[in-house]
Amino acid sequence: MSATKQKALSRERRRNRVRRAVRGTAERPRLTVFRSSKHIYAQVIDDDRGQTLASASTVSPELKGKVTYGGNAAAAEAVGRLLAEKAKAAGVEKVCFDRGQYRYHGRIKALADAARTGGLSF
Repeated sequence: MSATKQKALSRERRRNRVRRAVRGTAERPRLTVFRSSKHIYAQVIDDDRGQTLASASTVSPELKGKVTYGGNAAAAEAVGRLLAEKAKAAGVEKVCFDRGQYRYHGRIKALADAARTGGLSF
């Protein structure tokens, strides 16, 4: 197996290991994060209904002009604050955090801390 295939397989296994333990319900939806090199995306998902309740990203219209570069911790904080506002407007107070295949540091931690500051509990 080539090194790139092995790396992709390892990433998928890590993501599945985290997702096996984290499941979103109507009372406690799942806050999931996707991180690319230039942007960061977050969603609050009710897995029982298969519905996205709130979403925010560095490419969303609310943050498009305010964030100069979407691949840093400051942008992740802005996304976390915006997501917390949208989730609270949708009636969500508690979430379970799904970090996916990413380690809990840097941009992922900044987004989670900003969401907590915005009023979400997890």
